[in-house]
Amino acid sequence: MLKIGLTGGIGSGKSTISEMLSKRGFDIIDADIVAREVLNKYPEIICEIKKNFGETFVDENNKLKRRELGNFIFAVQEKRKKYEEIIMPFIVKDIFYRINQLDEKGKEVCIIDAATLIENNLHKYMDVNILVWVDSLTQFERIKNRDKLPHSEILNRINSQMSLEEKIKFADYTIDNSKSLKDTEEELNITLREIGRNFRGVKCLSNLGTN
Repeated sequence: MLKIGLTGGIGSGKSTISEMLSKRGFDIIDADIVAREVLNKYPEIICEIKKNFGETFVDENNKLKRRELGNFIFAVQEKRKKYEEIIMPFIVKDIFYRINQLDEKGKEVCIIDAATLIENNLHKYMDVNILVWVDSLTQFERIKNRDKLPHSEILNRINSQMSLEEKIKFADYTIDNSKSLKDTEEELNITLREIGRNFRGVKCLSNLGTN
């Protein structure tokens, strides 16, 4: 099964590309969804969060207060790294479990949609890696309009991730998502057609790049 990694920074519009791929019939493994589901699946994660960050970020139903914790850990690099040390092994475990499930079902291609694909070395296990790129001003404005966060919190979240310029070094393909949706879709089609040419042995790739 061909594994395609899809990544990008916060505010890059990676979810837009993921949705376009989903509409084309590709199976998507969304790391954000996995991250939410492992909190319920593995109670030990919440226990570790309480132990390391206190009870403040867990509600009366033992559910994580994601927004509050996010604001806290993105402001302090050491706290963010500690949180990632707690939760990432469970996320990675579930991602590979889902990859194996799709492989056993005979799927030929799957998309692993993960903002920190490169930071967590998941890109090394992909056959192809696609980066969704935007310029820094567009990135900032999109986060501001979407999340309504203060200037400092936006910068904290951007700076918590590897820069898009650095991520380009690890990507096989880059899609510029700073223009119109029509332009983005055309870049996606070009990328998919190129992947199709490079992986002719996979039958379903003959349909890549079509609407």
